[in-house]
Amino acid sequence: QVQLVESGGGLVQAGGSLRLSCANSGRTSSAYTMGWFRQAPGKEREFVAAISWTASSTYYADSVRGRFTISRDNAKNTLYLQMNSLKPEDTAVYYCAMKLGLSVATMRTARLYNYWGQGTQVTVSS
Repeated sequence: QVQLVESGGGLVQAGGSLRLSCANSGRTSSAYTMGWFRQAPGKEREFVAAISWTASSTYYADSVRGRFTISRDNAKNTLYLQMNSLKPEDTAVYYCAMKLGLSVATMRTARLYNYWGQGTQVTVSS
């Protein structure tokens, strides 16, 4: 089955950058969507960004638009999240996830994603 493993989290000062990676050790023959979500202490999990694996379509939360970039490398079976101009409010555990299908309407909905990684901590100091 699909197994997702995040990496690249760490400590960074406000205004700095960080690049997260999510490796998929499994395979799927179906069209699917990959996304990044985050959960801060005391907060609910929220959508960050998503990308279709078979089409170059990307989607971003308003809070990260213009600062974060989601991308993929199908040859390496890896998802990335380039985070620039980081803010303290970006501090959270970041999760990558996979959802079968390419429905635009559900790309921001965490509960509809089928597979999840274990998360990587991102801490932004002010």
